[in-house]
Amino acid sequence: MHVRHLSLTDFRSYASAEVALEPGVTALLGRNGQGKTNLVEALGYVATLGSHRVASDGPLVRVGAERAVVRAGIVRDERSMLVEIEINPGRANRARINRGPVPRPREVLGALRTVLFAPEDLALVKGDPGERRRFLDELLVSRAPRYAAVRADYDRVLKQRSALLKSAGAARRGARYASAGGQYDVSTLDVWDAHLARAGADLLAARLSLVAALGPRVEQAYDEVSLGGGPTSLDYRSSVGAETGGPLPAERTELEQVMLASLAAARSSELERGVCLVGPHRDDLVLGLGATPAKGYASHGESWSYALALRLASYDLLRADGGEPVLVLDDVFAELDSSRRERLARRVSGAEQVLITAAVEADVPGELAGARLLVQAGEVTPVGSGARVGDAAPASEVGSP
Repeated sequence: MHVRHLSLTDFRSYASAEVALEPGVTALLGRNGQGKTNLVEALGYVATLGSHRVASDGPLVRVGAERAVVRAGIVRDERSMLVEIEINPGRANRARINRGPVPRPREVLGALRTVLFAPEDLALVKGDPGERRRFLDELLVSRAPRYAAVRADYDRVLKQRSALLKSAGAARRGARYASAGGQYDVSTLDVWDAHLARAGADLLAARLSLVAALGPRVEQAYDEVSLGGGPTSLDYRSSVGAETGGPLPAERTELEQVMLASLAAARSSELERGVCLVGPHRDDLVLGLGATPAKGYASHGESWSYALALRLASYDLLRADGGEPVLVLDDVFAELDSSRRERLARRVSGAEQVLITAAVEADVPGELAGARLLVQAGEVTPVGSGARVGDAAPASEVGSP
């Protein structure tokens, strides 16, 4: 798989951009603030329908514009595909494949698979559990796009159940509860417990399977790019079954029953606090390094190596599934010492397509020879003969928004 063409309209700093890409290594070079990361962010949006930099779509639309359009020409198994996404903050986004509209934007998931490593990934090691849950769920969707619907179902049920807990908790503490003799009808909550357990078990089973598959790959990748200090370990800590302390079953139907039991055990506390205390939204992926957790104990260099190992393991896993993903390294080499740069370059040099952003060309290791594109003031121009920016298909050939 590789991207042969990227077209932007009113995306971030670009009023318009047309960029042709080739298999192999392409480095996007330019001073900070010139728009390098905006280009790879756009590709990441096509792959995940989200940004690795911001949580909402609003900042993706150029100031003064109402919408943004991202188009990517993709080659997979020698077949070409055009994916177009129209980003409409505050309204529903729209998407098309080969100029034909799709019912929902998430129908494009799976058309392009990317693995992106960026400075923000340090939060995978040092940040809150939400960062690691997002990492797992995005990788799940990359492997099997149907999990986008699973996650959407879970979030919908969680929102409804949380609203009910909040109102029920308020009623218990208020006059209505006292006038009813200390009783409150929670039969509706029983129904939402069942819905949450069903949706949560699907997501939890997938996460557990993913962590098991990632573990050995992370350890190998860390060993290859670090300067020692391992071994690594991945431990999925769940709020489901926490009251018993035992290991979670791997089978989905058994997980559903365990989650129902955990919800029942936590109900009193949930009603008191008015929040949902059990489910995949409360879980964490604990990253171990040697005998200690990486968070709070790993050095800055070790944290970088661990975050990089997580992304490289993701790349290996997706490649093993079939269909090698595009590997994106956003402003990474400037953060690594020379030894880690060389190790990373050797590790990725054989990938089908690698996109690199760098402020200084000297930061890109010599092993990663290939096309060089200069990004300056919203313009993308070739450096040398490896890139053919001028050959990018005009907007009229790739469809209108």
